[in-house]
Amino acid sequence: MDLIPIGIIRSPYSKRGEAPRQGRLSDKEAVLEIYPEFQEGLQDIENKRHIIVLYWCHLGKRDVLKTITPFAPEIKGVFATRSPSRPNPIAFCVADLIKVEGNKLYVKGIDALDGSPILDIKPYVYELDSIKGPEDILQC
Repeated sequence: MDLIPIGIIRSPYSKRGEAPRQGRLSDKEAVLEIYPEFQEGLQDIENKRHIIVLYWCHLGKRDVLKTITPFAPEIKGVFATRSPSRPNPIAFCVADLIKVEGNKLYVKGIDALDGSPILDIKPYVYELDSIKGPEDILQC
C-alpha cells in the first residue's frame, strides 16, 4: 500500500495540546496547501460548503492500542476513540470551506497540527454523510 500526500495543512496549532479535541469546535482558520501536481483535482471544489479532509497525524504514536479519553477515566480500545495515536494515525474532519485561492483552500473546523500531510479531500454530502439518531460525540 502506498499513500501519497496531496498537500500539507498549515494550521495555527504547532504542538499537541494546542488543537481542540474536535475540529468542529474551533473557529480558527487553517490553510490546506495542495501540491501543484494535484491542483487540477480541485476543479469545482469552490462550489462546496463543507469538505471531508483525511490527513496523517504525523506526531501520533503508532504503538497505541488502548487509551484514556478526556471524557472518562476508563481505558478504551483505540478503535473506540478518536485518539490521534493509533496503529495508522489517519484522521478526518469535516471542514467549512471558506475560500479557494489557486492551490490553497481556506477552511475552519480543522484540529490538525501544522505540517500534517493531507491524504485526501472529499465533498461532504449531508444526505449521505449525516446519520440521524442519538449522538455520542462526547464519548470519544
